Amino acid sequence: MIKRWIILLLLVQAGAALALAAGLHRVWRPAWEAPLNAPLTALAYGALGLACVLLVRMALSANNFLLSSRAGKGAATPAGHALNPARAAGLFLHEFRASMLASSFDMLRPLGMQLQPQARGLPVLLIHGYACNSGYWRPLSARLARAGISHYGIDLEPPGASIDAYVPQVQAAVERLCADTGSKQVIIVGHSMGGLVARAWLRRHGADTVARVITLGTPHHGTALAHFGPGGNAVQMRYRSEWLAALAASEANLQRGLISSIYSVHDNIVAPQDSGALPGARNLEFGAVGHVALGRHPAILRCAMEEIVTAARL
Repeated sequence: MIKRWIILLLLVQAGAALALAAGLHRVWRPAWEAPLNAPLTALAYGALGLACVLLVRMALSANNFLLSSRAGKGAATPAGHALNPARAAGLFLHEFRASMLASSFDMLRPLGMQLQPQARGLPVLLIHGYACNSGYWRPLSARLARAGISHYGIDLEPPGASIDAYVPQVQAAVERLCADTGSKQVIIVGHSMGGLVARAWLRRHGADTVARVITLGTPHHGTALAHFGPGGNAVQMRYRSEWLAALAASEANLQRGLISSIYSVHDNIVAPQDSGALPGARNLEFGAVGHVALGRHPAILRCAMEEIVTAARL
């Protein structure tokens, strides 16, 4: 379903770019334009229309950073992660690039099962976040494939369901991954809401079939920006929601000890940003990385791979 929505949004954006190009050409048509130059002029106005669409996308991304900054004022940024102008610009540009690649390319190709010949280590189950699909994991999937690790990217449906409604889908995926690989255990990696789905699955099914749960940018205590999202899952992800409180109260220390939480103190979706830290878990803090970029930033991918390899050895 998410793939269909992405295709629709891409078509809308393409239509908007063409409409802007036509409008600009009509209003701002140069007097010197000659018939032979018409194709070049059309390309120039098409580029202007596309640039306008990209500027709107950049404005939306900038607004997310603004909202998260306001909501996260109570969370102090560690001195080691302080931003200078160059790092701030890099943070924004990397997040914008990651958002464009994820929404315009990666999520058009859902991942599915990726069994590796002569596989090594434990298989990995990849759980995407809110308003995404398994295509989000394309960059990590490439690293897993190079390491010879079998993995399975599932697509949670429907997009606006409650987090608990995804638990049977995760259980079915764990069973299938174990059956297809012959492994008794898996490693789960969840981005954003996917980490909460993994914790909800642990609450219901226990830890017998999982060696490690690795979360990337998961709002373990919720996020203020969830108030802007539709769906029952967005309500559950609101900062300090009743659902999150009940989930935390149900967890044993053993379950928390299975979790590695990788998060950024400059997350532009999870706010306050220290919501990524989970008491009792192994917390791995980064700076100058945005929310979507967590799935493709080289430092984050290296960290995630180290956690996966280490968990397979234990």
